Amino acid sequence: MLAPSGLAQRLMRTIEATGPIPVAQYMAESNAHYYASGDPLGADGDFITAPEVSQMFGELVGLWLADLWLRAGKPEHCHYVEFGPGRGTLASDALRAMRKFGLVPDIHCVETSPALRAKQKDVHPQAVFHDGMENLPDNGPLLVVANEFFDALPIHQIIATHSGWRERVVARDGQKFMPLPGARPMDGAVPKKFAQSQPGTILESCPAAMAIAAEIARRLQQQGGAALFIDYGYTETRSGSTLQAVAAHEKIDPFTRPGQIDLTAHVNFEEIAQAGKGQSARIMGPTTQGAWLRALGIDQRAAALKTQHPDAADEVDAAHHRLTSPEEMGELFKVLAYTATDWPKPEGFAGS
Repeated sequence: MLAPSGLAQRLMRTIEATGPIPVAQYMAESNAHYYASGDPLGADGDFITAPEVSQMFGELVGLWLADLWLRAGKPEHCHYVEFGPGRGTLASDALRAMRKFGLVPDIHCVETSPALRAKQKDVHPQAVFHDGMENLPDNGPLLVVANEFFDALPIHQIIATHSGWRERVVARDGQKFMPLPGARPMDGAVPKKFAQSQPGTILESCPAAMAIAAEIARRLQQQGGAALFIDYGYTETRSGSTLQAVAAHEKIDPFTRPGQIDLTAHVNFEEIAQAGKGQSARIMGPTTQGAWLRALGIDQRAAALKTQHPDAADEVDAAHHRLTSPEEMGELFKVLAYTATDWPKPEGFAGS
């Protein structure tokens, strides 16, 4: 067995001194350390995101934003804001597509990882960097993109027991960590439809995602603009733990090696939609990533790329399949949008 990391030892000391810690704290501290330590993306890292799969993804995000901007009357002083921009790949592809239509916004990156921020600065030296939303510009419309951002925010879990609902916490088991029901009663936090759930049932919530989403919606209503949220998740609140860990592209036990693995949870898009509605923003979706990309023309873009680069046809087909197929990212990943109510309705959301 590997020796516990510095973070693991610190968490063990905390648990030894004060008792078990909430799952949310365990996830927050683990991910803060993990993302500060290096670049986790790509074939040599722990996972790969849609912008790294193909340029088509970022290009269609850019076209989606450019179309909205054109139909909104080409407002001035627009700001492109990306939450968790990774290596800056999505921004590069999206901004290139926007420029073809005359949209050249300022670039703002919301990023707390020093390692990833350095990568983003190399690609976008003109970008302004932010730790949060507090200092984002307020003098024009915001064009917000958050791709695989909400899934890494800390989730709270509660679990049904024979004595009622309890917060799920992380305890120490020798040199390991283990989740178990805590002492704190949580019956008041349970939605009615889950009140009679069997012992062992787990419910999740992500207050951090709700707060950020609500603030984005408020800013859009105040300044104009649109926001696009793309992540893996579900459309209605449901039970079950979705906390998972990935290392070297393989799923592993999330309660091992904190700070050395990527911890994520499925995004509750019902909660994200409610956060936007609470600020009176227009909500579109959620729809599936595959349906959204097809509505925006990924089939045609793939065909064009294969015509331009026939030697890369197999690579383009593989990327198209990965982004849109129900067996890959097409169904699991969802897309939801906010717009200011005085902005046009965005494309890609049939029936919304």
